[in-house]
Amino acid sequence: MKFSVFTPPAADKQKVPVLYFLSGLTCDDQTFIVKSNAQRKASEHGIALVTCDTSPRGLNIDGEEEDWDFGTGAGFYLNATKSKWKQYRMYDYVVKELPEVLQSLAGLDVHKASVFGHSMGGHGALTIFLKNADVYKSVSAYAPICNPINVQWGQKAFSGYLGDDQSTWKQYDATELVKQYKGPKVPVLIDIGTLDNFKDKQLSPEAFQKAAEGKLDVQLRLQDGYDHSYFTISTFIDDHINHHAKALCKM
Repeated sequence: MKFSVFTPPAADKQKVPVLYFLSGLTCDDQTFIVKSNAQRKASEHGIALVTCDTSPRGLNIDGEEEDWDFGTGAGFYLNATKSKWKQYRMYDYVVKELPEVLQSLAGLDVHKASVFGHSMGGHGALTIFLKNADVYKSVSAYAPICNPINVQWGQKAFSGYLGDDQSTWKQYDATELVKQYKGPKVPVLIDIGTLDNFKDKQLSPEAFQKAAEGKLDVQLRLQDGYDHSYFTISTFIDDHINHHAKALCKM
């Protein structure tokens, strides 16, 4: 698995907090680093940015390259239980393996971390935070897949990786997880463009917002004229970095 790290100048003098970004379908560890323009604001706050690939690659699994929304580039940040896909353990990779590797790098404080993401990665950020609110200080998302058990992208991925028992799917569904959430009532920033073609059929942000009432302070912003692309991410990246800096850079 490949990952990328951007370290701000402050890391030369002291350990800095880590902000993980989880990318969407078909992306890799370089997509956000190249397209987001996040480095400037992260440098201002003294925050390191960490991105990882969106699935294992080159495993020679039959069918892994057939679809853009399943298999390579589409790991959905879960631990697959179907034997064919058992090496797809993106949840464990993000939550356990990657932080362990990062501990060996100078200048990073992996115990002070936050997470955000886009689309499939927004789904990953929300679910990972909700299952590990004691580990991550804050969470935000762009156009997240909020209720995957009820949309085509999620149903395809979950049935393929987890099998047909839909009771096992809920552990990777943010809308279902937040119903049982008992952690701190933190602010959650979500941005979705009004021209996002996937909003109504794949993302279901209102379902998550309703389920989170009284549990999280969800700020759902519909950005007029914006779509599902990195233009949206780069336009509002300062807001998201500032959102996390409030939690990560407290004295």
